[in-house]
Amino acid sequence: MRVLSGIQPSGSLHLGNYFGMMKKMIDYQEHQQLFCFIANYHAQTSVSDGKALARGTLEAAANFLALGMDPEKSTFWVQSDVPEVQELAWVLSNFTPMGLLERCHSYKDKVSRGIAANHGLFAYPVLMTADILLFQSEKVPVGKDQKQHVEVARDIAIKFNNEYGEIFTLPEPEIDEEVATVPGLDGQKMSKSYGNTIDLFAEDNALRKQVMRIVTDPTPVEEPKEPDACNVYKIYRLFLDKAADEALRARYRAGGLAYGEVKQELFETARSHFAPQAARRKELLADLDGLRRILARGAEKARHAGAKTLQKVRKKTGLAY
Repeated sequence: MRVLSGIQPSGSLHLGNYFGMMKKMIDYQEHQQLFCFIANYHAQTSVSDGKALARGTLEAAANFLALGMDPEKSTFWVQSDVPEVQELAWVLSNFTPMGLLERCHSYKDKVSRGIAANHGLFAYPVLMTADILLFQSEKVPVGKDQKQHVEVARDIAIKFNNEYGEIFTLPEPEIDEEVATVPGLDGQKMSKSYGNTIDLFAEDNALRKQVMRIVTDPTPVEEPKEPDACNVYKIYRLFLDKAADEALRARYRAGGLAYGEVKQELFETARSHFAPQAARRKELLADLDGLRRILARGAEKARHAGAKTLQKVRKKTGLAY
């Protein structure tokens, strides 16, 4: 099974990124063909500062590697190091009805939040389709907000295949309902756009401040509380095994549990959980040339994997003559 996904290098990494996508992606490399990339082309829809994007790309790569991505077991690269994806995106643009893009919720949501409407934002799903189809991806783990984009990729692939034969594998979205939407400090989806994140590699003081800002209800300490209605619990449970989760739920329902107490436990748990990875991340960022070499090897593997697909596309469409 070939699995593919990517993450944008647009800001610091937070728990939503990790539990919503990264952890599962890293686990896949043990049993599947894992293709994972840093989506720096996609990030240009929200990041215009070139230096910030370059720095963010290296930091995102270091994050993945520190968290367990193994370039020997997976294909791990930076999107802009594989130019074939842009060529395929142009070809696929000619098989993409305007109405299909106009119906995409993500574009409308971002414009409604004040993000400038431009072609890059509008055509984002076509480039994502190229990312997916170039590597004949069978499974694409995504959050609920990205499910429609995988459906768009299927629609475009079907339209192309109807014209030229069975060139592209039809991808299937995979959403883990348990962690598909990781809540933020205010209960909405954890997102840098909403400013409601808990950062993975924040310093202790900053991390504690973020955790203490989690919104809770005014239920008195002595009263029983419903864990499923509590934002602190919804985040804390991501770190817990079944037994620890059940024990925490029992404490909530017994009464006498202060939200501040649970927040402090969450802070300590998050800090200790990511301490080894934080140390590894510092090592990687201290050797940027070594990090670039890892990414260059990954790009070579990705280009080799995508070359056969693009060769078929070029031949079928007449670009090869």
